[in-house]
Amino acid sequence: MAFLKFNKSELVNLSYSLKREIILANKTGAYCNTSIVTCNTRRYHGLLAVPVEKFDGYRHLLLSSLDESLILRGKRFNLGIHCYGDIYEPRGHKYIVDFDADPVPCITYKIGEIVFRKSIVLHPDDNQVMIGYELVNAPAKVVLELKPFLAFRNVHGLTGENDGARTDAKLVKNGVAFNLYEGFPDLNLQVSTSTASFKSNPVWYKGITYSDEMRRGYDCREDLFVPGTFEMEMHSGDSIIFSAAAGEPVNAPSLKRRFAATINQIGPITSFHDQLVRQAKSLIREDRGVKRIVAGYSWLYTGLLRETLNSVAGLALYGQDDPKLFEEILDNLIAANQERLSRRTTQVEAPLFLAITLQQYIAYGASAKDVWAKYGPVLKSILESYLPGVRQEVAMQPNGLLWAQMDGVALTWMNAYINGRAVTERAGYQVETNALWYNAIAFALANERKGSSFYKKWMPIKDLVEQNFQPTFWNADMGFLADYVDGAGQHMELRPNQLWAVSVDYRCVSDEVIGQVMRVVNAELVTRRGIRSLSPRDVRYKGVYEGSQVERDLAYHNGCAFPALLAQYSYASFNMMGKNFIKRAEWLTEGFYEDLSKHGVGAFSELYDGDPPHEPHGAISSAMTTAALLNINWLIAKYRED
Repeated sequence: MAFLKFNKSELVNLSYSLKREIILANKTGAYCNTSIVTCNTRRYHGLLAVPVEKFDGYRHLLLSSLDESLILRGKRFNLGIHCYGDIYEPRGHKYIVDFDADPVPCITYKIGEIVFRKSIVLHPDDNQVMIGYELVNAPAKVVLELKPFLAFRNVHGLTGENDGARTDAKLVKNGVAFNLYEGFPDLNLQVSTSTASFKSNPVWYKGITYSDEMRRGYDCREDLFVPGTFEMEMHSGDSIIFSAAAGEPVNAPSLKRRFAATINQIGPITSFHDQLVRQAKSLIREDRGVKRIVAGYSWLYTGLLRETLNSVAGLALYGQDDPKLFEEILDNLIAANQERLSRRTTQVEAPLFLAITLQQYIAYGASAKDVWAKYGPVLKSILESYLPGVRQEVAMQPNGLLWAQMDGVALTWMNAYINGRAVTERAGYQVETNALWYNAIAFALANERKGSSFYKKWMPIKDLVEQNFQPTFWNADMGFLADYVDGAGQHMELRPNQLWAVSVDYRCVSDEVIGQVMRVVNAELVTRRGIRSLSPRDVRYKGVYEGSQVERDLAYHNGCAFPALLAQYSYASFNMMGKNFIKRAEWLTEGFYEDLSKHGVGAFSELYDGDPPHEPHGAISSAMTTAALLNINWLIAKYRED
């Protein structure tokens, strides 16, 4: 696809190409993530990172990079590229003439008459990355040298030369295996040809620098272990597959078949929707039969409560039309989060999202009766936990509303901290928490038998919330809802949290309030890359997510635009405008397809600058962004059909 290709002038310009990343992820939770010129710029970058059971399933980087050199008639051309401080050496990117990401990342090099191509494939079901090399054209025999750089460390950390590393090699079929430290799986490095030789030359490459980390003020240098080089001859038209696999060695002679079969399984991209679905699949991880959602690659965690509840419908239903997968992920989430769901959590609104998730499932076609029979007890236990005396961080007040407060703790999704202090603490009555509270209660009562004890107990609470929500949060002079209310009164910073109050199925604000809220949101918060987290008119607004850690944390919830919030904005807009919102919804989503050649190539970013031109930032492949776009596409199709 044209938007996933890059030309020579773009690729050789490092200020351009180093900002574009490839991300390949699979069902096991393994990933391959690097820049489009294969120069690693983050500590998270590498050709093979895998979850390690011995270390609680956290991802660890095994193979950081692989340098290729071509030797023709005694002259060596090194295609690798690394950063050492301010120096890039070698500078193999200068030979790149083409990059194509469909169906897999493919880089073409041209050196005089030599045309050399490499393609990178992550196996969908195994902890294995394969790199296919094709000598498209050469005037004579060429020797290919491959030099692996090993890390064996947590993806969040860095490593250095040390005496504890076990640097000895173990012979395997057509290759060698390494295991630098206790607890790690073997890393099996193998090639498809039996004529290749491995020449041992163990050395630590010191001071490799990750430019993105350096720019942000993080620790950015590490030493990587290079055990030696693979050497093999190639003639024009030859192809060779290199494999790096964690655990057991692979069947090396069948690598070419395995490589081709994997590409066929991945399949081509024929539409933007195909790209969304591909990303949706890559964000679902299966660990020992347990399926969970990865919040984002390559550093966000797996199985997070709020992120999963907000994305499971988009990834499993709207993306893959798989109700069984939806229930499996939801069941696993509930089983793993009993503490957060019914006793305590530092994101007080997160458990209440379960009601919306179930509402989405029913709207998709599930039986309301069956859904309530299975998940009703869970939702009712969640509601009970917000009554006085259960949770320390949040509790219902006599007016029926939820008051959330824990000194020094940000108790919502706006939970950035600077030097241990919350940037947006928002203690008190939070608008989104109480909107979700009312929606969950009303949804439960709509599905509960009217004569039941639960119904009799909770109907008066619903009425209380309904009576007090709008008077507590609505400010007629400002024309929108307070973000939160505490002992000092209404806090009227214009944020997107009020979108939940106007978009959920059960709302306790008037149509007039909804209309005024949406007018203000449209005027000040909506961008073509998401909903701003704060109005630009606010003195705290920071429209660009750049600079030091402190500067970025200040901007994170004070101006950054979040694509995930477009889903709630679209629900509210479709409720108001019906099919007349279709064109606007299409316009809002088209911008993300234009950005598929930025940040994460082919992936959908976590957040954007609030200021134009709205550059992408954060996790390069976000579950909530991907799910939101799939959700909006489903709404467009639904209203167009209606």
